[in-house]
Amino acid sequence: MKDTIARPSYRLVLLAVCAALSACGAREPAEPPPRPAPAVEVRPDADPAVWTAPGVIAAPESTPLSFRQAGLILRRHAGLGDAVRAGQVLAELDPGPWRQNLESAQARHQAAREALDVAERQWRRDQAQGREGLIAQAQAEQTRAQLARARAEFEQSRQALAHARDQMAYTRLAAGHDGVIVAEQAWTGQNVAAGQPVYTLAWGDGLEAVVDLPERRVAEIEPGQAAEVEPVARPGARLAARVREVARAADPANLGFRVKLRLDSVDPALRLGMTATVRFRAPGAAGARYTLPATALFHREDRPAVWVVGADGALALRPVEVAAYGADTVTISAGIEPGQVVLAQGAHTVSEGQRVQAVPYQPHAAAPGGDGR
Repeated sequence: MKDTIARPSYRLVLLAVCAALSACGAREPAEPPPRPAPAVEVRPDADPAVWTAPGVIAAPESTPLSFRQAGLILRRHAGLGDAVRAGQVLAELDPGPWRQNLESAQARHQAAREALDVAERQWRRDQAQGREGLIAQAQAEQTRAQLARARAEFEQSRQALAHARDQMAYTRLAAGHDGVIVAEQAWTGQNVAAGQPVYTLAWGDGLEAVVDLPERRVAEIEPGQAAEVEPVARPGARLAARVREVARAADPANLGFRVKLRLDSVDPALRLGMTATVRFRAPGAAGARYTLPATALFHREDRPAVWVVGADGALALRPVEVAAYGADTVTISAGIEPGQVVLAQGAHTVSEGQRVQAVPYQPHAAAPGGDGR
């Protein structure tokens, strides 16, 4: 009886084991892990067409201010960095000597005026007596000559008085424009010659950047050319500018060619005299470029492309534009962006959507499981 009861249970166990083994055999095999794939991160090339030069922020115009005559500076009313208005008096000469000249000119002019009045009255009397035949013709001619001489002396005195007044006015140095004093060249108590600079006034609308370029660079610059200005006081700020003027001759002091660039907009933080870095681009230079290993390039229907590795390791084919081919590199000008990861080897051994594990690219190393192209 015991054997009869145990035999069915044994059969049930065997059936359960066979069913389990059959289920295991029908299960799909596990997905293999992503294969390692050499890859590189996209980084922009250093652009050899872009070069820099040191510059200075300046006003469009700069004018030296000087007295029109020599003298002793008695007072100064402005200093370095002051903003001034047109017509504002900036400095004065000792007016003593010129005041004496003015007083003498005024006295001579008054005497000449009185002499002219006497000569005119005498001429009118002689004319009346001459019509009545009371004086000789010679007397009338002599009176007319005296009148002419009196008129000439009066005119000379008038001009001398105007000159003396101008000299007196020239003892005051005034600003010709609204602007900023950017240099001082003479001081109170100093004797200056006529035309000797006392101040330098910067004026004009807007701001400019001024650079001195060597002769090997100035040939690449032309008026209207675009550039960027980065003030040292504002790192990272790129201000758009255009070349306004290129000097036709070198400065004898430094043998540099002066180039002036007009800023498209004025930054309120800028001050005259600030230093800056000016970035030039040669005319016709291209934008950003990216150099990759030649083995990264793939062609689909005769159009160049590269495999971009996604964040999850999935591959996506991206059409690109090739700017240049090197011995073992290719330069891409469009189609990829900085920071993307691109398959560097085995481009012909993978497919769209395939997952890979990006590993650092080692030049001249064969691609795993591929032909190394």
